[in-house]
Amino acid sequence: MSDRPAHIFPSRADPTIDRRSLAPGPVRRPAAPVPSRMIRLIDVHKDFGTKRVLSGFSLDVVEGETMVIIGYSGTGKSVAIKHIVGLLEPDAGQVFVDDLEVPRLPRRELYELRRRIGYVFQFAALFDSLSIGDNVAMALRKQRVDESEIARRVQEALELVDLPDVSERFPAELSGGMRKRVGIARAIVGRPKYILYDEPTTGLDPVTSAVIDQLMMRMQQQLGMTSIVITHDMRSAYTVGTRIAMLYNGRVRRVGTVDEIRHTDDPVVRQFIEGRATLDQTELGAEPA
Repeated sequence: MSDRPAHIFPSRADPTIDRRSLAPGPVRRPAAPVPSRMIRLIDVHKDFGTKRVLSGFSLDVVEGETMVIIGYSGTGKSVAIKHIVGLLEPDAGQVFVDDLEVPRLPRRELYELRRRIGYVFQFAALFDSLSIGDNVAMALRKQRVDESEIARRVQEALELVDLPDVSERFPAELSGGMRKRVGIARAIVGRPKYILYDEPTTGLDPVTSAVIDQLMMRMQQQLGMTSIVITHDMRSAYTVGTRIAMLYNGRVRRVGTVDEIRHTDDPVVRQFIEGRATLDQTELGAEPA
């Protein structure tokens, strides 16, 4: 299991992250008025060497919704959300959170923005050598929050994910589903406005997956969080999503409500949501109407 915690974002020296420094400068605004507390990616392009991952990716996430991003493995779903927290910079295009253009933020303002965003990594990414309580508390300690307040908020977060009695235990003592729930607790302990879930039900059995789905819905309903969920699991997407967007060939192929996606006539989207192994080549090249 990885020892990288969810609230301590990777260093810019990490070889998996774009190494270009953030150049402080004037923060540009979108041309059109944007609702407050909103995430907007506009015509984002991203290459890694000769591999083009995002090619004109555009998506708006509005206040209070749960946006689910679906798509085939390796198509850039995780790459897209890493732009939201400034772990990657676009080669072209714009990324806004709360009307602030993320790649142009000075480092201190970027760190402040990251406090508004909870990030649940695919495999929880807990520190094996730390207790569950210390894993959840890490970001608060980095912010130098008072220890009594940390203890209160850690317990509150663990109770929200139905794990009130695990604070003194260690990750190796928990099941995979419980570790995922601890990852969610760590993401919400800082009381973020937004929460990003990277494949939250991967590797879980159907019953445990349903528990995680219910927790994600609870975060949205009880805490009012705006969420983005990356998943291959269409049952989960239909359960938690307000809207669903499919990433295909580096851009959004189709975006709509759960019912719109469930009943779409787009052949590429239908192949994915139905799990069909083949698609007629004429259909494969067709652009959505």
